[in-house]
Amino acid sequence: MFTPHTTQDKKEMLAKIGVQNVQELLAQIPQEFLYPALDLPQALSEAELTAHVHDLAAKNKPLKNFIGAGAYEHFVPAAVSALSSRGEFLTAYTPYQAEASQGTLQTIYEFQSSICALFNMDATTASHYDGATALAEAVLACTRITGRKEVIISALLHPHYKEVLTTYTRHAGITLTEAKPTAQGTLDVSALKAQISADTACVVLATPNFLGYLEQADEISKAVHEKGGLLVSLVNALALGILQTPAEYDADFAVAEGQVLGNKLNFGGPFLGILTAKKQYLRQLPGRMVGIAKDKDGNRSFVLTLQAREQHIRREKAASNICSNEAICALNAVIYLTLLGPQGLKEVCALNVERAHQLADLIDGVKGFEVLREAPFFNEFVVKCPVKASAVIEKLAQQGIAAGYDLGQTCKQMENCLLVCATEVRTPNDLTAYAEALKGVL
Repeated sequence: MFTPHTTQDKKEMLAKIGVQNVQELLAQIPQEFLYPALDLPQALSEAELTAHVHDLAAKNKPLKNFIGAGAYEHFVPAAVSALSSRGEFLTAYTPYQAEASQGTLQTIYEFQSSICALFNMDATTASHYDGATALAEAVLACTRITGRKEVIISALLHPHYKEVLTTYTRHAGITLTEAKPTAQGTLDVSALKAQISADTACVVLATPNFLGYLEQADEISKAVHEKGGLLVSLVNALALGILQTPAEYDADFAVAEGQVLGNKLNFGGPFLGILTAKKQYLRQLPGRMVGIAKDKDGNRSFVLTLQAREQHIRREKAASNICSNEAICALNAVIYLTLLGPQGLKEVCALNVERAHQLADLIDGVKGFEVLREAPFFNEFVVKCPVKASAVIEKLAQQGIAAGYDLGQTCKQMENCLLVCATEVRTPNDLTAYAEALKGVL
């Protein structure tokens, strides 16, 4: 951090609080906890530093990326960053003063409108930290609405989302139980129906699930509603361009990771949590919601309509005490959706389906490798390998290919299984190179 204080400024401040020097100010801290003197290299000129950074960057060896598992590489039009980086949008700070934040509030309103249209849901918030926290907030809302404390989650939910859910519910008296999967990589619907009871607040359904496969959402939704519970659906936001929307199978809450909408991977963040709901549950949504009103002169104005967080209302009445919005990521998302439009979004989705299935066909043609196709998939699928998946990943990395996600990391029984993703950024040549590389594994 840059501090402009001169030596004289520091001396005067220390004198004001009655100490001789900084060391005296920190006397209560044991010596072993004090930061040692910095041993920095000699300073470089701007030209030298630029050359040094270029040398460091040249050491990077980018791989053709076939990894998904919750974070996906998609093409982001140059117009997205060109618009979102304009001076009007340089800060993502919370628009507390509506009269001075009309531009920011309008972009959030446009984001909400786009997300409601994409999900076919009644209401959405101004965004959340990421998909996992949006899911946790939806689950907590379900327990408040129903007064029940049992939550059934899909065993095929992303393992990181499970961890976040566990953290949120651990001290809230909420019981998490898992719905069993079948050998085909989807939920056992019959077993789930028997598991749902009068104590079930909600069922958390991921579709596509962590293995990439689509679930029987209609049947699961009907089963949980028959017992008075609610359905929380975790979806791939981009895939809704062609897949069934949450509203079509009567989901009460639908959540997603919005990174796939115009946000690059950025080494893992920041990401964008999307949380939508039916109209009757609007007041249970955490965070903020922007609406349209009129000022005293009758002109259109944007306002924070709903503010259900502790900074705005009493803590015990707040829907959430830690949620926050990701305004710059939400801005990227609404610009991306606006640029593509409904037809463009369908075309991108169709490309994802096409490339993933082309790759699956090529892999099936490689001796020893088998694509598990028991259920439909969007752009991600499981490959059964003749050796450990970790060995395949290591081998293909030597040829400049990031082969996928080792499912053995989360399930010992799947150490020979690889989760592979192909989005629209992978060319036909990339797919062919992947299949050829697999031939050399054995």
